[in-house]
Amino acid sequence: MKIFIISLIICLALSACTTFDPYTGEQKVTNTAKGAGIGAGVAAVAAYLANKNEDDISKRNRRILKAAAGGAAIGGGIGYYMDTQEAKLRKQLRGSGVSVERDGNNINLIMPSSITFASGNADIDQSFLSILDSVVLVLKEFDKTLILVAGHTDSTGSDALNQRLSERRAQSVSTYFKAVGVITDRIEVTGFGETHPVASNDTEAGKELNRRVEITLLPITE
Repeated sequence: MKIFIISLIICLALSACTTFDPYTGEQKVTNTAKGAGIGAGVAAVAAYLANKNEDDISKRNRRILKAAAGGAAIGGGIGYYMDTQEAKLRKQLRGSGVSVERDGNNINLIMPSSITFASGNADIDQSFLSILDSVVLVLKEFDKTLILVAGHTDSTGSDALNQRLSERRAQSVSTYFKAVGVITDRIEVTGFGETHPVASNDTEAGKELNRRVEITLLPITE
């Protein structure tokens, strides 16, 4: 299966990872946070997928394509598919405070702390739901993708506690997607706890960057 990664990085640190772009009206991620986020997210997803059974992946992909509009894989039009998704995401999220970042075939949506989860909590903040709904509109239109929802934490607390919290947060997002009609077979959920930081846990600013949920879309081409 040929895949290109779209990482939707949900940062839990407004002041630490974003600045305001007066021209677009969007929050803009800092270069340091953007680079670290992309690298850690891709590495985590690669490690997760490396442990998946190829036969299971193939069967799941066929189920997704059967349920998707048209029923065929993307084929050679991945670039156009990605460009169109980016345009739709920018349209849906304009004025929301979410920054849409393109990095080659990656599209990153950076979402500030006020719209995700309260500290130590796995219940979705009510103000986050409208943002998720905007993302869902695009997920449903571009339905030939696998959606990997992954939770991450900082290093505060025990390894076991952080692992459970990361899984619960990712599961909350996944449960919401399924509840509003995203195809269940498209969604996979995992938690990485504190094992894939994007910044140092020695500072509060770094910890804020590490507390996040990442949504990675993997286009299915065969």
